[in-house]
Amino acid sequence: MAEMKPSGIAWIGNIPADWEIKKIKYIATLKGRIGWQGLTSDEYTDEGAYLITGTDFNNGGINWEMCVHVPMKRWEEAKDIQIENGDLLITKDGTVGKVAIVDGLDSPCSLNSGVLRISTINGYDRRFLFWVLQSEVFWTWYLNKTAGNSTILHLYQGDFAEFNYAIPPLLEQRAIATFLDDRCGQVDSILADLERQIEILRRYKKALITEAVTKGLDKSVPMKDSGIDWIGEMPKHWEIKRLKFLGTARNGLTYAPEDVVDEDKGVLVLRSSNIQNDVLAFEDNVYVKTKIPHELILQENDLLICSRNGSQALIGKCALIDKKTAGQTYGAFMCVYRSRYNKFIHYALLSDIFSYYLGTFLTSTVNQLTNQNLYNI
Repeated sequence: MAEMKPSGIAWIGNIPADWEIKKIKYIATLKGRIGWQGLTSDEYTDEGAYLITGTDFNNGGINWEMCVHVPMKRWEEAKDIQIENGDLLITKDGTVGKVAIVDGLDSPCSLNSGVLRISTINGYDRRFLFWVLQSEVFWTWYLNKTAGNSTILHLYQGDFAEFNYAIPPLLEQRAIATFLDDRCGQVDSILADLERQIEILRRYKKALITEAVTKGLDKSVPMKDSGIDWIGEMPKHWEIKRLKFLGTARNGLTYAPEDVVDEDKGVLVLRSSNIQNDVLAFEDNVYVKTKIPHELILQENDLLICSRNGSQALIGKCALIDKKTAGQTYGAFMCVYRSRYNKFIHYALLSDIFSYYLGTFLTSTVNQLTNQNLYNI
């Protein structure tokens, strides 16, 4: 077994005796765009130099199809961030800490102000650092560094320069990076296959629900035209009704930041994060101490629906309120539909019926399900 020594860093612990601890500023240069240098989104074009933003990072690389372009003068004026294949990048705004190694670049490329270029000096392997930045070593350091700061996360270049990590000799750095490239590549391949299988199962689930809520379970019953093209025929004894005739909808509670309290001092406010896979989840809870109107107190079998969100994909996700959650409340970006038919309606909202209606009013600028929209389903 290799001889070990203390690293001097609590969350790293002991390291091999021939490894060393160094700050990133001593083994790499860190370069980013200074502010925006006057660059605005009005300058984005379909040709010219690539401009990498944080949203272009994808599985350790850059998705060039997502990249915008800027005039060549913007590339020429910022020589420190004229990106090349093999460059290591990290995001410092938005989703902090995403990393990528540039590959497949075939034309000039620059960075926006939310991305940092890391250029290692001789003797230090860039791929090894790439893996360090995806490890708990980096994230433990970052969370300790930002503890107590504002809720808007940012990786400041000056702070990042002080990041310490354990570094083996160069040949061992390369061996570790090659090992992780191979093993993590295998894991990523398995994950991609599982994600494809999960997506197939999700589609099957939705098709199963849609068939059941539009055709019923008995395939032998007489059918009739529903009068709705995308539903087609339905059982003869069924009828078409809008939700406004079957129940009532109400938007949720608006509260101030100072109303938020510890769990044992307030009422649970359900938000979109409290709905996962069509059921209630309680890993990300918020509690408030404020006056809750009687009509906003949840009842068993209420149908909780995400009605507003920055992500359009989350609009309409829903879950039924169970007995233990009754008596709590829900936030302003949610609505509750109350009806004695909610168990069936819940499945209807998980079907293609709801997907169709969402497509009739959601746009690139409107991410909201109003009560009137809901009533018209």
